[in-house]
Parts: sequence; structure tokens; C-alpha cells
Amino acid sequence: MTKPTEPAKASRRGLYAAGLAGAVAAVAALYVIVGPNGNITGVQSCSAALDLAKSARPFATGEVAAFLPASQPLDLQHLAFQGEDGMQVSLADFKDKTVLLNLWATWCAPCRKEMPALDELQAEMGSDDFEVVAVNLDRGGPEKPKTFLSEIGVSKLGFYQDSSNKLLQDLRKVARATGLPTTILVSPQGCEIGTMYGPAEWASGEAKALIQSVMKPSGA
Repeated sequence: MTKPTEPAKASRRGLYAAGLAGAVAAVAALYVIVGPNGNITGVQSCSAALDLAKSARPFATGEVAAFLPASQPLDLQHLAFQGEDGMQVSLADFKDKTVLLNLWATWCAPCRKEMPALDELQAEMGSDDFEVVAVNLDRGGPEKPKTFLSEIGVSKLGFYQDSSNKLLQDLRKVARATGLPTTILVSPQGCEIGTMYGPAEWASGEAKALIQSVMKPSGA
């Protein structure tokens, strides 16, 4: 049998190294988000959120049985969208609050159905320690979603929007937000605690218990 020449061996080593690097990059892509300045943030800074995810796991029942506690929490603080005044905000602006980040659109029937429950949840639990952040992804500007929310009597939720859909694209790059609605429970440090794909009855007792399980007791 003819032995491989040195150039052939080197070529194989190069292909192996390239393949290994590609595999590492693919795995890394699942667990990091690149911030606006090109800074990579990832699972290393979110170890505390893993404990919260473990705390939440027993409460993923009933109406929120499909909630998936994070096994390797993402750092989401650089995710950006627009606020009521059109100015850019990010999850970092909600520091020290537990956030329920909900992605929705008026063309998404399940999204429309769960908005009153999210509004009720905000009315009951919204505080300095917790906020429902529902980000609309309609491409046509704020008029249509605002009209829809007004028509169904939603009044407690703040209005957030990303008509560019970059927020959705950023989450898809890290294997989140496969469709709408997607809802992510986020720690006060901006780290993923867990994710819900599809609608839920967010005003239910099970949903409230799930959220309360990761929040500090009042006065703590």
C-alpha cells in the first residue's frame, strides 16, 4: 500500500483542524450573543441563572408545562428593541428586574389570544422587581399593533417594538425564537432562565407560581 505523502498528511491535518474549529464554532453559536460593540457574552456570565432555572423546573406544570428551564443560560442583556418613544432600549435597561420577554405580532393568532393574559399578569405582578416586556414584531410601524391593543383593552403593558425583526433574528442565531409567540423568562442580571415556545395562559396560577419561584421574596 502506498503511504500518504507529507503534503497529503498535512492536507488531512488541515481538514481535520478546520472541521474541529467549525464544530466548536457551531456549538459556541448556540450559547453566545454578540453585543452591539462586537463583544461576545455567553454562558460563563450566567451561572446564577442556572440555579434559578433549577428552581423553576418543578413549577413548569399545567398551563406552563411546556416551559423549558435553561440548561446553559444565555446572556441576553444586549438584545435591543424600541420603546414607546421610538428610542432604542435593551434588556440591560431592565437590570435588577425579573423580565418576561414576549415576542408577538398582530398576524400571529396565538399571540393575539395571549395578550390579555400578559396584560393581566403585568397588572397583578408588575413592580420594581418584575415586568412583562412584550415586543411587537409587525413590520408596518406601531399604528396597527397599538390599535389592536387598544381595541382589546390592553392598558398595563408598556409598548415595545422591533419592526426590523433583528431581535428575532438574533435569537434564532442562538437557537431560540423558532416561531411566534416565544416567551423568555430573564433574570435581573439579563440571563435566560427558561423559554416557552408557543402560547400560554400567563395569568394562570401555574404561570404566576413559575415566575414567583425565581424571584426574591418581598423584602429579601
